[in-house]
Amino acid sequence: MFQGLNVFKTAHAMATHAGQRQAIVAQNVANADTPDYKARDIKPFAEVFQGDASAGMRASRAGHLGGAAVSGGAWQTFTSEEQTDPNGNSVSVELELLKGVEIKRQHDRALAIYKSSLSILRTSLGRG
Repeated sequence: MFQGLNVFKTAHAMATHAGQRQAIVAQNVANADTPDYKARDIKPFAEVFQGDASAGMRASRAGHLGGAAVSGGAWQTFTSEEQTDPNGNSVSVELELLKGVEIKRQHDRALAIYKSSLSILRTSLGRG
């Protein structure tokens, strides 16, 4: 009955996305002085989760509607096409730090959703 609740899957996917995006931002900061390094990123979770709005329905689990579920396994990275320094590096440390703050908020939001949902579930079972 309480197996595979979507709210927990979504919170897990959000936290996983934040973790992977934070790792990419950390790589960008570490390579801020590397010649010809292009800053990388992944799409924000809201854009990934919404997907194609014109498609109508979205799969909630593997095999559902013949689609793929939202998972934290393979987030597609892309390189930034922003202006570069004279050495060809496109990393802006200031922008990366702002992304880091945004990512921390996303991770905190995922944990808050998880804790709140867990509290509601425990209360509904009479254990709260």
